[in-house]
Amino acid sequence: MHHNGETRYVMEIDEILPVDIPSENTFRYETLDSSGVIGGGFAVLNNIPVTADGRSAFEARFMNRARKVEDEPGFVGIRVLRPLDDDTYVILTLWDAEENFTAWQESQAYSHAHRKRKTEEGIDVQQPSIFPRPSFVKTYVIEN
Repeated sequence: MHHNGETRYVMEIDEILPVDIPSENTFRYETLDSSGVIGGGFAVLNNIPVTADGRSAFEARFMNRARKVEDEPGFVGIRVLRPLDDDTYVILTLWDAEENFTAWQESQAYSHAHRKRKTEEGIDVQQPSIFPRPSFVKTYVIEN
């Protein structure tokens, strides 16, 4: 857990932790898919809002993913997190260094994983859209 006076971050440890955070500032998730370990490193959190009607299609896409990211140099772990109280999924990937994440974004594995984006087969162009708002990415360095 990290506390900077205003924000508290709790990372997965495979157990429930008592944390004193006001409920209006709490976002709860369950793990939909996971691989690897979560510890220290360069964390990339892709926050993706999904409509209620789009949840099953979105989840199916992730459950049937190619899983090539797991073979990339510097990959540590991934968690696909389903929101319990709102509409924003979080796809967390952890890398041993930012450079490895950047290299993955430029790799054939990344191109393969995102090959349907902006095509008729892509979930991002289906109508009506299952994405009510743009996604956004946050990155963090987690110290051991």
